[in-house]
Amino acid sequence: MSLDGYIAGPGGEADWITMDPEIDFTAIFSQFDTILVGRRTFDTMVAAGRASMPGMKTVVFSRTLRQEDYSEFAIVTDSQRETLAALKAGPGKDIWLFGGGSLFASLAEDGLVDTVEVSIVPILLGAGVPLLPNAASRIKLSLTAHRVYGTGIVSLEYAIT
Repeated sequence: MSLDGYIAGPGGEADWITMDPEIDFTAIFSQFDTILVGRRTFDTMVAAGRASMPGMKTVVFSRTLRQEDYSEFAIVTDSQRETLAALKAGPGKDIWLFGGGSLFASLAEDGLVDTVEVSIVPILLGAGVPLLPNAASRIKLSLTAHRVYGTGIVSLEYAIT
C-alpha cells in the first residue's frame, strides 16, 4: 500500500507499486494454496490477463458475477462467512486475501482474518482505494515481523489481537 494507506490508485491502478529485487515472491507464494479476491480486484486481474496464480485456487467474492461465466474460479455470491470458515477448517496451506479493501474490512469485522501483512511503498497517492474503507470498528494489531528493503519498501506483519 502507499504510505497514505491506499492499495490502488483512484482508477484502480497499481503502476506506482515498485518491485524490489530482494523480495522473494517464490517464498511468499509458496505459503498459500488459495487466494481470495473481491470483484473489483478480480476485474483488474482479468483485464491484465492474470486472473489466476499457478498452484492456487482463486475464490472471488461478488454479488454480481455468475459461477457459470467463470467455471475455473469459485464465485461466492453470498454466505461469505461460511465459505471462508469452511476453507480455513479444510486441509491445505494458508489463505491469502489478495485484494479488496471492502472484502478485507468485512472479513476482518467478522473475525475471519488472522494476520495482516502489508508492504508500504514509499509514495503518497493522495487518493485511491483505501486498505480499510468504512470500517465499522477498530481492528487492533500486534507487530510480529518487519523488514526494510533497499528501495525503501517496508514490509510489516501483524497478528490481529
